[in-house]
Amino acid sequence: MRVSLSPVRKTLNADALVSPEALLVSGGARVMLGQASPADGLADPIRPAADSLFGPRGATLASTNGPLFVCDTGHHRLLIWTTPPARDGAAADLVIGQPDFSSEGRNGKASANGSSLNVPTGVAASEGVLAVADAWNHRVLIWNTYPTRSNQPADVVLGQSNFSDVQSNRGTFEAKADTLNWCYGVAIHSGALYVADTGNRRVLKWNSIPQSNGTPADLVLGEADFVTRDENAGRAPDAVGMRWPHGIAVHEGRLLVADAGNNRVMIWEQMPTGNGTPCSFVLGQSDCSGVDHNQVSYYPTPAALNMPYGLAIIGDYLFAADTANCRLLGYELAKLKMNAPASRLAGQRTFQDKAENGSWGVARRNSVCWPYGVSAAGNTLVVADSGNNRVLLWEAAL
Repeated sequence: MRVSLSPVRKTLNADALVSPEALLVSGGARVMLGQASPADGLADPIRPAADSLFGPRGATLASTNGPLFVCDTGHHRLLIWTTPPARDGAAADLVIGQPDFSSEGRNGKASANGSSLNVPTGVAASEGVLAVADAWNHRVLIWNTYPTRSNQPADVVLGQSNFSDVQSNRGTFEAKADTLNWCYGVAIHSGALYVADTGNRRVLKWNSIPQSNGTPADLVLGEADFVTRDENAGRAPDAVGMRWPHGIAVHEGRLLVADAGNNRVMIWEQMPTGNGTPCSFVLGQSDCSGVDHNQVSYYPTPAALNMPYGLAIIGDYLFAADTANCRLLGYELAKLKMNAPASRLAGQRTFQDKAENGSWGVARRNSVCWPYGVSAAGNTLVVADSGNNRVLLWEAAL
């Protein structure tokens, strides 16, 4: 007698059974980098090369004309394509963080400096400025102009007073306005810099791009002040605290933060101006006190989330990387409200599916496995498809 080991599917509400519209073009990614669909479906991610990736967690196109920046997280390096790659498996042009394309190791197996990296995770580029969340060096590196040569050192470091120090919160227990602890996300919008200071359970904002090492932030969200670093602001989950902030997006005065540890996206309808400003509402939970993945269900729904890490905006839609559900969700920006459901989907057949690569099988052009970071340029979504050791350039179906 055959015994099924699959979890029992719970009864789903009517909204969950609505067929999703496509979020991205059905044919799959236009370009795949790092893993170009090997014939046997097996990845070979460990060996560093100019065309390989190992668990990339962040990627962004500075514009539709490039450059493309990819945090090759597992290899502790930043790869740069000076123009958008047009074919699968294209080799990068530049590398930062390692002496050459065939080397790996934290900080290039040497002391930290202005071009070394240790688990780089988030990356943002805007109007010539490049920012990289160098997570395990507890710092953000800033280039005032996009690098044009390999291992070009950063111009400014945040979270540390110099390029050689790497201690969390500069070696103290308390956080401050000029310290960082496992900073995983970064965003640039309208000349302001935003950093998900994940280990300190907060998001920091600099009103302008800092020009000096160790510049303190101007605003903190997730905590009432710059010193506190408690999970959920030291109290029961609510509209103020955070657990594991990561992806950040800004759209027409709205601020959006993927609070992965609380399985939700926090949204401020107006740009906050005071420390600890509560968000207006959340996606992924029925109220601001909820924190359970998939809203206490094994199977997801259009309104549920399971460790969302990445956010991006294309046109009239918010794109969210619902990482642990191995899917990409699209929300109509005009219809965002508390617990709003997604209306578009990619990476899974229905809103109730959550299998890696859609079928627990090998990677395909239209599948994802633990998509971590997403960004947008024009109509192209850039997906750091971390579990498949690749980056996808995939057009929106809007």
